[in-house]
Amino acid sequence: MIADTCQERPGWTELGRVLMSGGALLPEWAPSFRAVPRSAFLPELMWPFDMGAGASTAVSRADDPETWYRYADADVPVVTQWDDGRHVGHEPGQVSTSSASMPSVVFRMLRDLDVRPGHRVLEIGTGTGWNAALLAHRAGAENVVTVEVDGAVAGRARAALGRFGAAVRVIHGDGCEGHPGAAPYDRVVVTAGTRRVPFAWVEQTRPGGLIVVPWGTHYGNGDCVARLVVAPDGRSASGFFTGPVEFMKLRAQRLSPVVHGDYVVGGPEDRDTSSTRLTEDAFLGERFGPRRFAVGLRVPHCHHVVAEKRDGARPVWFYGLTDRSWACVMFRDGGTARVWQSGSRRLWDEAEAAHGWWEGEGRPGYERFGLTVTAEGQTAWLDTPDRAWPV
Repeated sequence: MIADTCQERPGWTELGRVLMSGGALLPEWAPSFRAVPRSAFLPELMWPFDMGAGASTAVSRADDPETWYRYADADVPVVTQWDDGRHVGHEPGQVSTSSASMPSVVFRMLRDLDVRPGHRVLEIGTGTGWNAALLAHRAGAENVVTVEVDGAVAGRARAALGRFGAAVRVIHGDGCEGHPGAAPYDRVVVTAGTRRVPFAWVEQTRPGGLIVVPWGTHYGNGDCVARLVVAPDGRSASGFFTGPVEFMKLRAQRLSPVVHGDYVVGGPEDRDTSSTRLTEDAFLGERFGPRRFAVGLRVPHCHHVVAEKRDGARPVWFYGLTDRSWACVMFRDGGTARVWQSGSRRLWDEAEAAHGWWEGEGRPGYERFGLTVTAEGQTAWLDTPDRAWPV
């Protein structure tokens, strides 16, 4: 058992009130929130995301404890590792590779997970260990197993959990394989973005158990939380999405960098030119809006990049991931958008058709989409699993 520790810092107390009023923190999770502070699991040097600056900034507890605790108690993501551990120094690295998620995201996913005392829980992606400690407080430390692919991250989390008194079993290994030695689990929670749900997670969850996982397509970096219920025969898991998030991806499922110059080669004769009546706002919508998610579901093996707007013009690029097909639409304020396409696929045509499908279905939100996972693959669907297509 973990001994309750009263949180007296005003920032943490106020954050709890905000999370409860917003529906992220349910009453049954409030004792765990109070007893398990995020600050107990953050490193001395960390890189919280500064909302005002729009970038990560280095904060040292030794140099500026007031600022360090202010960020620890704030609803912001905190980077704890850069560049798979190769980074040194105070300045941010190139790619963030481990972090402590926003508390609102953590508790929304725990809400979806519906953990009860005594449930056996598998966590994929230990990170700092904070989420594992919350699970231990709720379900019992002896019932929680957490798997971390990075040995250094796993070691730091194991030490932090030990200092805190949460005897969670921390496994250094490939989370895609789960941890069959302690199966079956009542709940599986994943703290990394996935593009393909490993069937091992389904096999290691009891029938009727839940898998809560951030999932998306390579169309973009965003994810959506899927809440999957394992079928009575254990041969599939299926369920609706609950809302948008954005996580660092499973290391085995990261998208390799798309090199623009590998695609856009040759001269004007190698590309088709056309136009579209779609506007920038109509096609893109909000960054975490459902239309981008829907288009990604309907345009497979494609990655899109929204470039910066300059002089009223914004290019959006599309790159095929199984060949060198590409497309670009140049949106202009108050004007018709031009389109260029090249390769065996007409990626803009596919994207425009996907957007039209989304419009025709009544502009469905995330909550109308679902995911089904079997040993053979995975399908997305709208409203019911019988309206499915492979993804």
